Amino acid sequence: MRRIAGIVLAVLLIGGVVAAVVAGRQGDDKGTATKTVRGVIGSEKSDFFADPDVVKALAAKGYTVKTEASGSWAMEDLDLKGYDFAFPSSSAPADTLAAKYRARQPLPRPFYSPLVVVAHRSAAEVLAANGLAVLDGKGKGTLKMAAYLDAARHDRTWQQLKGATAHGELTGTLYLTSTDPETSNSGALYLAAASYVANGGRVVASDADVAATAPLLRKLVSVQGAQQPSSDSVFRDFISGAGNPLVCLYESQVVSLLGDRGGQQGAAGDLVVLYPDTTVNSDHTIVPLDDAGRQLGELLSTDPALRRLAVRHGFRPQGDSAEFVKATADRAAYLNQTLTGVRQAPVPTSAVLHEMARRARG
Repeated sequence: MRRIAGIVLAVLLIGGVVAAVVAGRQGDDKGTATKTVRGVIGSEKSDFFADPDVVKALAAKGYTVKTEASGSWAMEDLDLKGYDFAFPSSSAPADTLAAKYRARQPLPRPFYSPLVVVAHRSAAEVLAANGLAVLDGKGKGTLKMAAYLDAARHDRTWQQLKGATAHGELTGTLYLTSTDPETSNSGALYLAAASYVANGGRVVASDADVAATAPLLRKLVSVQGAQQPSSDSVFRDFISGAGNPLVCLYESQVVSLLGDRGGQQGAAGDLVVLYPDTTVNSDHTIVPLDDAGRQLGELLSTDPALRRLAVRHGFRPQGDSAEFVKATADRAAYLNQTLTGVRQAPVPTSAVLHEMARRARG
């Protein structure tokens, strides 16, 4: 009996230890657990969500964010069942998704970025010498959109521009490289800015407006040949020295590069950032598909640490321009921090922008 009692006591002791260990682990899990939130994002935000500091800041607030990249306009055709949010690069595709999934308004808009043109210095100087741009030092300037569109309308070549013959790489038709406007937000916003200028400073809103601007937009797109699906791809080509010397993309990508993210030492090279005198803002807008997605959107909009990290990646936080100006002071030679002299054009509705893109692509 004593032997049996000893065995029973040993079993009880072991069971107590195991229970204590399990309870301890459960307590630890409760203290460090995060809520996993899944979303589809524009590719230009991939580096932001992959940043270890962003991952840490989100975890501190109780979130693990899993993302997949997609063209902003292509999100309309995705099955978003099982996702908590979609995060396209501007309000137009976001509004379409919000209507499709009956997302509650207002939609969180944590940050934004204006559309800019990056140029190699030789190209920027030739544009300036021919009245198509104004340079402000070596690293930045203003692109005169009306003058550029007039040159595009008349199929002007680099060889027709004064000073271009001194640069062997400047040959062929003068044009801006952009992304596919039917699937990529930056390409669609390029058409929005160009159409606004071509339409006499009025947003394209009617069938007549679309018809009147379609020939020029078609020319802007067709001269490029095959187009990339994302602005990341065209920017990588530009930095590597391949392709066209003028590329239309987001300011955030330039700011991130100049901040030497990704270990790109001296990546600025002969880069010149041209701000179109009429441009559009890319309002990065979250479409919450459930409560978790909305909570994440509000967190990105309000949390000071996450706002600072957004600026690190080149985005301008909504509601406080001083944050961006202060954080990018070391890159002021390349950036129009206060967007002085830059007019913000309204973006057409999603339906109109789709039709413009369809006609431009032919």
